[in-house]
Amino acid sequence: MFNRLNRGVFAAALGAALSFSPVLTDRARAADDVHLMLDWIPTGDYAPYYAGVASGIYKRNGVELRISRGNGSGDTLAKVAGGAAEIGLADISALFTARQRSSLPVKMIAAVYAHSPHSLFVRKDSGITTFTGLEGKKIGITPGNSHRLYFPAVAAAARTDPTKIEWVTVDGSAMGPLLISGKVDAIPTYSTNFYYQNKQARKAGTELSFLPFVQVGFAIYSLAIHTTESTIDKRPDMLRNFMKATLESWESARNDPQAACEAHVKANPQVDLDDCLGSLKATLGFIFTDHVKDAGLGGVTAERLKKTYEIVAQAQGLDPQFDPASALDMSFLPKR
Repeated sequence: MFNRLNRGVFAAALGAALSFSPVLTDRARAADDVHLMLDWIPTGDYAPYYAGVASGIYKRNGVELRISRGNGSGDTLAKVAGGAAEIGLADISALFTARQRSSLPVKMIAAVYAHSPHSLFVRKDSGITTFTGLEGKKIGITPGNSHRLYFPAVAAAARTDPTKIEWVTVDGSAMGPLLISGKVDAIPTYSTNFYYQNKQARKAGTELSFLPFVQVGFAIYSLAIHTTESTIDKRPDMLRNFMKATLESWESARNDPQAACEAHVKANPQVDLDDCLGSLKATLGFIFTDHVKDAGLGGVTAERLKKTYEIVAQAQGLDPQFDPASALDMSFLPKR
């Protein structure tokens, strides 16, 4: 009787398990396919996302993530709006401009950089240590570069006369070599690129330094995460899962940058491990800032958002009465 009872209990348990297994299978298959488009080539700045995929962070949060390179913030936003990707990384200035000039139905759902990494790189032997030191010098620039648009505000804060600076239009790929060879005195780029650029300079027998815009109080939001209004309406759970996984991936990369970059280089073998580490460590410094105490990781404050829009609007000739909060939906960030 004992054996018959045991067999009966076992059979009932097995039957229950078998009847439940299709539900588990459905759940296992429930991960959302999501395409994330970067704003540029996959340098070490983006290691947290590739490492998040490799370590299973995204999959554990119900997201099957695919990542592709971008060709600039404006292009990424246009492609996200057109359905080429569900989510895109782009500068917030491109969002404000696209919503006003093209009525692009895209919104920002999280801030990546709590303040902008806009900087000017100079040769260390140039003696240029402040923005005032740029007077009488040449700065290489690409057409439409946001550094040029923002520079009047930076110059005013630094008490530098912008009319005494010569801007020379050059091809983007030539900017580094022109600076290293001394044919221009400064180039605009993100400070997250410093390790790589300085590595090239050292090979040529010189060294670089940089002047960060934030040094003179230019603290505005920059790189951000965006999606369409349609995706917000139709796939809110996916967006919550994506943001939860993304914040976990940022934290994981901060805790173990070496592992994050090893995963990144495996996915992008054209990137050297040391370049990835240099870029990633700089990038994490813009994600994890003192500002996070007030805004939360990935969040914004009304004060900095207002300041950001005022600067962007002035630089791009946008409507000063536009409400920047209308271009955001921050409800998908995990509750603090």
